[in-house]
Amino acid sequence: MLTDGLHELAHTLPRNPSEVPGSGAAGGLAGGLWAQFDAQVVPGADFVLDTLDFDEVVRNGSALVVGEGRLDSQTQAGKIISALVRRSAGLPVFAVVGSVGDYTGTDFAEVITATDTNHLRRAGAHIAQRLGVPA
Repeated sequence: MLTDGLHELAHTLPRNPSEVPGSGAAGGLAGGLWAQFDAQVVPGADFVLDTLDFDEVVRNGSALVVGEGRLDSQTQAGKIISALVRRSAGLPVFAVVGSVGDYTGTDFAEVITATDTNHLRRAGAHIAQRLGVPA
């Protein structure tokens, strides 16, 4: 019902965003702004990282720790975690995740599953130990 309603709504806008890449799912807001106000649709992850000067910040690091609820086939399909890995400047990337599904990538120095506060603390201590940093 929701999908049908969105398709009907799309036809009432000055321009129909239904076939515009990047305007569905997480890009729904961008698609609506494009349709109504002629906004530019850009990849959200890179836009946010550029706004935060991520490339400059990451150059001064020794590792990158990323978090994700679940690593799966969608991880490399535009989630911010894929942009972080791509822009990690060769740093080892540690993923601390709630679970791992059908993810087949090899982007990480290590994937650590942490499902509660104690697991998160242990993950942090483990990463610090791997990097030779006092926890």
